[in-house]
Amino acid sequence: MNDLERYGWGDRWAALLDAAGVPGAVPGRVVRHDGVALTVALADGVRQVALTRAVDPPPAVGDWVAVAHEAAMAVLPRTTLLTRRSARSDAPQTLAANVDGVLVVCGLDRPVRAGRIDRFVTLAWDAGAVPAVVLTKADLAVDAEAVAEDVAAAHPGVDVVTATVTRPDGADAARALAAGRTVVLVGESGAGKSSLANALLGDDVMATGLVRAGDAKGRHTTTTREAHPLPGGGVLIDTPGLRAVGLTADPDAVAATYADIDELAASCRFSDCGHDGEPGCAVAAAVEAGDLSRRRLAGWRALEAEAASAELRANPRLLRDRNRRFGRAARDAQRRKRDER
Repeated sequence: MNDLERYGWGDRWAALLDAAGVPGAVPGRVVRHDGVALTVALADGVRQVALTRAVDPPPAVGDWVAVAHEAAMAVLPRTTLLTRRSARSDAPQTLAANVDGVLVVCGLDRPVRAGRIDRFVTLAWDAGAVPAVVLTKADLAVDAEAVAEDVAAAHPGVDVVTATVTRPDGADAARALAAGRTVVLVGESGAGKSSLANALLGDDVMATGLVRAGDAKGRHTTTTREAHPLPGGGVLIDTPGLRAVGLTADPDAVAATYADIDELAASCRFSDCGHDGEPGCAVAAAVEAGDLSRRRLAGWRALEAEAASAELRANPRLLRDRNRRFGRAARDAQRRKRDER
């Protein structure tokens, strides 16, 4: 197997390279983005190539590119693209391209936040990738399997596994999730992503650091996104810790994350039920029966609102129409108030 095949090269990508129409181009997969240059895996090894401003879209880690004259000339069409809303603006920030799975890493040395997991799961579904949760530092939990069961119950349809990287077989369940696929690790700083990456890669490739004893917060030991071939086949992309997980997802991705609520909503008496006291509401009935937690319902409402807001911001025409409707409604309310005086 040559270096390119270790990074996932196959017939599909060969056809897309031919269709790109770049004379004399050879294929490469982006391993790391170094600003004005890319580190790319080629058939004869991994090396840096130049990046021209004319390349659109801008390459991301995980992209396949057409390389000619020691420069990336084109990005091949992507199968998936994982993004989040930038912490500094509403613009989308690319995390990784062409990923099959998103492994959400949570450390059991701290509280596991269901809402944060829901956000990552939503981003994964929106990208077209399959999410899973890896609970690291299982040796630090009183009952890691019980926590895993609770997390799985709170996130229907999402695989949840535990990992203890200090044991030789401690990452086997996570290794099975990554085998033969391109997966990206996401999570907050100190969650154990780098230690998990090293366990999956079978080598101390990624730097690791200690977390503060007081609040289990970690430093950013991973400072850039980088792709590595897995020993048993597949590619692992590690990412820096994310403090904020802003959504760029559309409402359909939220529906996929909360498929249980979406299924309940289909049984409501009214098709436009707002699940807020309407008669015949199947969602409210499930909450009262204890089959659906109020926390999960609140999380669904919050992400639905955020996704709808992101959709508006991404579409100037929809945003203008919404603002016009709001303006008319506000003027009508002011007019009624004056008439009542």
